Amino acid sequence: MTMQRKHIGILTGAVLILATLWLVIFSHKVSAKQPREDSLPTVAVSPVERGSLVNSITLSGEFRPFQQVDVHAKVAGFIRKIYVDVGDHVEAGRVLAILEVPELSAEVVGAKADIRRSQDTIRRAQSEIERSNSAYNAYHAAYTRLKQASEARPGLIAEQELDDSLAKDKEAEAQVNSSRAALAEAQSQLSATQANLDRLSAMESYSHITAPFAGVVTKRYADTGALIQAGTTSETQSMPVVQLAEWSKLRLVVPVPESAVQQLRLGSTVRVHVAALNRDFQGVIARFADALNDETRTMHTEIDVENPQGTLKEGMYAEVKLVLQEEENALTVPIEAVQRNSSGARILVVDSAGQIQDRKVALGAESSDRVQVLSGLNENDRVVVGNRGGFHPGDKVKPIVVSANPDSQEDH
Repeated sequence: MTMQRKHIGILTGAVLILATLWLVIFSHKVSAKQPREDSLPTVAVSPVERGSLVNSITLSGEFRPFQQVDVHAKVAGFIRKIYVDVGDHVEAGRVLAILEVPELSAEVVGAKADIRRSQDTIRRAQSEIERSNSAYNAYHAAYTRLKQASEARPGLIAEQELDDSLAKDKEAEAQVNSSRAALAEAQSQLSATQANLDRLSAMESYSHITAPFAGVVTKRYADTGALIQAGTTSETQSMPVVQLAEWSKLRLVVPVPESAVQQLRLGSTVRVHVAALNRDFQGVIARFADALNDETRTMHTEIDVENPQGTLKEGMYAEVKLVLQEEENALTVPIEAVQRNSSGARILVVDSAGQIQDRKVALGAESSDRVQVLSGLNENDRVVVGNRGGFHPGDKVKPIVVSANPDSQEDH
């Protein structure tokens, strides 16, 4: 009996040993077929999200006056008085300087004398017309009476007397017409003289040099007593009196690259940042050249910026952010998740089982860091970002979600 129990114990131990060996071998086989999660390669992923997508570019430019002009004199003369200096703010129409032009003043006086002479000539012509009319009326009445008497009693009046009376009548009538012609000539002469006086008066008014628009005097070229040549003479290099610039509004000139030209819209509001002042201003795209520069492949574009307080100065540099395209509630992924080639765009996705999938996608608008996905992905899909070269479709990976904040990561 004791021997039988001993054999049973030995058999039971052998069975336990064989079972243990079989479990060890089986576990090794399973572990060889199914790797442990800790041994899976990690991959950074980012969820597909919806949000606003703004495609914009930042360009640098330089402020220029909205208007700037060298103010010349219309007539030549000496500066009798100059009222402004550099930095003075002037309103439109304000007198900047007065010229002394003696020759022109003398011509105006002579033209006024010609006006008076023409007026006297007209009065004389009017008096001559009255005298001629009186003489004509007398001769015409005398001839009419003689003719009526001759017709009433033939032979009573000699034919010679009738002819002489008719001649005097016609002569008086011609004198009336001549006097009227002299009056018309005198009136025409008065009109010509008046036109000459108006011309000279206009030229004399140009001796008062005025501001064509409201602005700031940026340069002063002449002083009291300086001889200024007429700005209309092409043979001489006339010296301007002052330079005037409009500062209430400025032009920000920026070069827009060829790729962004089609998205420009006149009247669009943009944000202008001036680093020197550490301030933002609002601008409006007011005009562009509508042609590209052959060398730089950029288009001259001007943005109007209001400057009522004169805070901005000519020559200041500024940066402007041009929004080229904006999409609301767009399905977006990080731009580094996209692989582009001649056949289109592809993105690696980690599915719910932790396997890599290769998806072909259609792209839309782009910003500096994200791109819109039109098809091929769903919201909350996990796309691979960063290094893609070591992964292939079907690979098992351990995804690590990378949020917008690099310091915040979540294991999945």
